[in-house]
Amino acid sequence: MREEMLTIGAFSKACRLSPKALRLYDELELLKPRRVDPDTGYRYYAVDQLERARLVAWLRRLGMPLARIRQVCALPAADAAHAIHAYWAQVEAETAVRRDLAVFLVDQLVAAPRKDTTMLELRYAAHSDRGRTRPANQDTAYAGNRLLAVADGYGPAGVPASSAAVEALRFLDTAELPAGDVLNLLEEAVRGATEAVRDAVDGADDAGTTLTALLWTGSRLALVHIGDCRAYLLRDGALFRVTEDHTVVQSLIDEGRLTPEEATTHPQRSLLLKSLSPTTPPDLRLRDAEPGDRYLLCSDGLSTVVPDARIRHLLTSTPSPDTAVHALIDAANEAGGPDNVSCVVADVVEAAA
Repeated sequence: MREEMLTIGAFSKACRLSPKALRLYDELELLKPRRVDPDTGYRYYAVDQLERARLVAWLRRLGMPLARIRQVCALPAADAAHAIHAYWAQVEAETAVRRDLAVFLVDQLVAAPRKDTTMLELRYAAHSDRGRTRPANQDTAYAGNRLLAVADGYGPAGVPASSAAVEALRFLDTAELPAGDVLNLLEEAVRGATEAVRDAVDGADDAGTTLTALLWTGSRLALVHIGDCRAYLLRDGALFRVTEDHTVVQSLIDEGRLTPEEATTHPQRSLLLKSLSPTTPPDLRLRDAEPGDRYLLCSDGLSTVVPDARIRHLLTSTPSPDTAVHALIDAANEAGGPDNVSCVVADVVEAAA
């Protein structure tokens, strides 16, 4: 008996997936057509594929990433049901975290200006470690009264690249900062750092560095970020990541093609989309500070092997920045230390009278 076939248009109407989505799912091998015309390239689907297509459509409506949908569709019905239940439990947990973040942001935006004249300052520590497997340390970490920075060099000139980037910013630690123009000052300093890195790598196309830095103004922090180092904020016991990784893997997560769990073992997890460059602007923003805030800057040698939950525990359970920095680096090395690892921890505290 000849198998009943549907054109892509008819199949699209029956399963409520657009032809564009069906073509994407074909490319991802999530829902391949039963037959493709060799002359026209036109796709044909079998009627018995409708059940899988409808499941894919429902799971997309749930917001499930495509990589995870592929896993669920390959399971027997009972196991698929269990996987969907587990996914939704994860969504509810993450939604609760985002709800708390939304409340925090709303409070920040509508809060009345600070009326007291409490002076704040930073207490800080920085440390960089080669790790357990790398032959050299291409990271650079720095902490001072105003400047906090982590850079992760790569390529044959990675060591001088990361060092040059941070060194070019160090004048900010002693410079008099303009009251309302700190982001422009930081942007200009980063341009200087970019030139310094270019000179340090001496024309090598396969060498460079990432950079994540915070500049303290006395009540606010100006952030510059490009690459896959990270900045975290610990406030009132909750940990927030305040930077977005500029990596291929993060772009796949954002597109729903990869789950965060899959990202940890993806072969391209270290492939950068952005690094310090004259043609690629970094992320720049200004953040208000509160007494009790704790900031962490780290290279991916920490974040790729130590889960956020563990990072939060170590930040909340260590009293001083110095002990926190070493506890975090020890955790990365205990997890195998596959990369250089650098950490800067800074506490926002009331200045001594």
